[in-house]
Amino acid sequence: MGDHAENSFSVDGQPITDQQSKVFSNQVPLDSIESMEVIAGAPPAEYGGKTSVVINVTTQSGQGMTTPHGAVTASYGSFGSSSGGFNLGYGRKNWGNYISASGLNTSRFLDPPEFVVFHDKGNEENLFDRVDYQLPGADSIHFNFNYSRSWFQNPNSYDQQFHAVNGVQLDDPVTGTPLGLTDQVSKINTFNVAPAWTHLISQDAVFTLGAFVRRDQYNYYPSDNPFNDFAPDLQGQSVNQDRKLTNAGLRTNVTYSKGIHNIKAGATYEHTFLTENDGIGIVDPGLVAGISPSCLDPTTNQPIVGTPCAILAPYDLTGGGGLYALGGIFAFKGHTDVKELALYVQDSITKGNWSFNLGLRGDLYNGISTARQAEPRVGISYKIKPSSSILRVSYARTLESPFNENLVIASTGCNIPFLAALVPPPGVACVSGPVTPGFRNEFHAGLEQAFRNYLVVSGEYIWKYTHNGYDFGTVGSTPITFPIEWHNSKIPGYALRVAVPEHHGFTAQVVMSSVAARFFLPQVAGLPIIPPATGVFRIDHDEVFNQTTHLQYQPWKAGPWMGFNWRYDSGLVAGATPCYNPLTATCAGASTTLNGQPAIALINTISGAPLTADQEFQAGFYCGGLKATPTSPLPASCLASDFGSTLIQVPKPNTENDDHNPQRIQTRSLFDISLGDDNIFKREKYKWSARVTAINIADKYALYNFLSTFSGTHYVTPRALTAEIGFHF
Repeated sequence: MGDHAENSFSVDGQPITDQQSKVFSNQVPLDSIESMEVIAGAPPAEYGGKTSVVINVTTQSGQGMTTPHGAVTASYGSFGSSSGGFNLGYGRKNWGNYISASGLNTSRFLDPPEFVVFHDKGNEENLFDRVDYQLPGADSIHFNFNYSRSWFQNPNSYDQQFHAVNGVQLDDPVTGTPLGLTDQVSKINTFNVAPAWTHLISQDAVFTLGAFVRRDQYNYYPSDNPFNDFAPDLQGQSVNQDRKLTNAGLRTNVTYSKGIHNIKAGATYEHTFLTENDGIGIVDPGLVAGISPSCLDPTTNQPIVGTPCAILAPYDLTGGGGLYALGGIFAFKGHTDVKELALYVQDSITKGNWSFNLGLRGDLYNGISTARQAEPRVGISYKIKPSSSILRVSYARTLESPFNENLVIASTGCNIPFLAALVPPPGVACVSGPVTPGFRNEFHAGLEQAFRNYLVVSGEYIWKYTHNGYDFGTVGSTPITFPIEWHNSKIPGYALRVAVPEHHGFTAQVVMSSVAARFFLPQVAGLPIIPPATGVFRIDHDEVFNQTTHLQYQPWKAGPWMGFNWRYDSGLVAGATPCYNPLTATCAGASTTLNGQPAIALINTISGAPLTADQEFQAGFYCGGLKATPTSPLPASCLASDFGSTLIQVPKPNTENDDHNPQRIQTRSLFDISLGDDNIFKREKYKWSARVTAINIADKYALYNFLSTFSGTHYVTPRALTAEIGFHF
């Protein structure tokens, strides 16, 4: 809640703390999962690394399935999306095997920067196999194998697809021919192997020893013509990447359960090998020539020795638009090992109406930077039986480990002249050190209340105080992101869940939350992305309120069912939006005057560059009665009283506050429905199922975010229909 990717998975006891979003890795296949548990309250001592959300996953097992059980499914839907899957479980009392395979092909793999989809095809394939074997006596072994592959295009904006920026066709700076569409693609290969041995010491104690090796290989491919990657205020460099992340480790624990105690003590050792190979070439012909003050010789137009121009020009593929010799590709090669050791002990104690979860964890982190941390964990709950109430409080001290993805370039970039000149804003010295582990104090207070068998309400308030708060920057003007650190962050928020158990075929669940993601300047580590500053701002995970309501009704048992979802969002922070307030860091650069009246310059308030017509169109900007189109921009400046947006909440003039009243995406409600039958022909052994799902049935036109420093601009999914059929045995 409120953090970028600060979640971790425990898959059959294997810790996975690296990023699992589609653009970084391939996820655990859904059809391999038997159950998922989100750890409530502060994390127990056995969990570390990324602890905002800890998800405990148990995979499917074939042990005990004396007759084969499985399913074959297929689906087809909007955007040419097709998927297929197969799973099979079989075994005996002392052994079992579960295997699943699935695939997806679609023309809308990622959320694109336009409501209309351009260049967004992708496919994904998954294979999972779990083997269990009960040895004679008190021993058993368990083996997980997973391989996933994904290939996908980076979705294009109008500017990238047609290169008719502000209605003017962009040309190749070397050949003079019109630029073609941007054709950047990614490929990710992931494999995971995880054996484990369990020994029953006694009827009260169990010993577990496990090993694991997980590897992500990420490849990013530029357009065949690197100049096709150029888009003003979006991408000024063409980039390729071959990045490998290999996480190997051992885990062991002993559990002892007797009487009021449930004790667990263990250790986890992880060794992560990081290799980053990047190629970067400047494709913006105005980048070097636009440096102020100019560092080109006014007579010869050649870079002046000892200036940023002299550092960047050798890697300027455009030759400054013909001012000097064409450059080549800058090659970055980085590698490091990250070694982590965690020791922990915890005891869950139940005494009458009281429950206590007491633990202590020690983390030793050795990478580009080092850290040692002792971390107490405490949780207390009390059950009030007469009112069916549970009160709970918890506290955790945690070591927050840095993101491994592109960690090397983030931590060493200031030592490399080309990156030190390319990435920081003009005039900002690149003196930041390596990204280091942070530490957090986290507090939870919650209540669970049952109203007989009709309703269960559960809620908690959360405070997270972090020293060295993580965020992301980009390598120049490219899609490659890297971790950075702000001085600290304060993230308070609440989460509330309301559930209606099954009653005459009807169930309901409502989940709502609010989070204030307050980050405090200055930036303290990673390549600098802003000038030195102090103050407080909100990252784009900050949202005042959101809720999801799910209703499901099955008129009679074993009959058809229907489901309905309603998602409401009050809007994430959209810090790149131009606004008027000369007194705040965000709006000052866009605050100007027009005929003596307050006016807004239409710039990206993060990069300072003028917005293109397409970016103004994406944001739904208007000036008086004039609306932007993908090729027709608004005037460069607009009276503040005339400026607004249909998709973004722009603060009124002089009211924007980086901490308390930032720019936000407009509120939105999205509705989905689903109809299905899990046993069409009412058979016991062989069953056919079918379902139809409609996403965004109102075809709502809305943004998720706008020019986010982490992920760019994204629209919600247009109305989409999917039909699925399955055979189960």
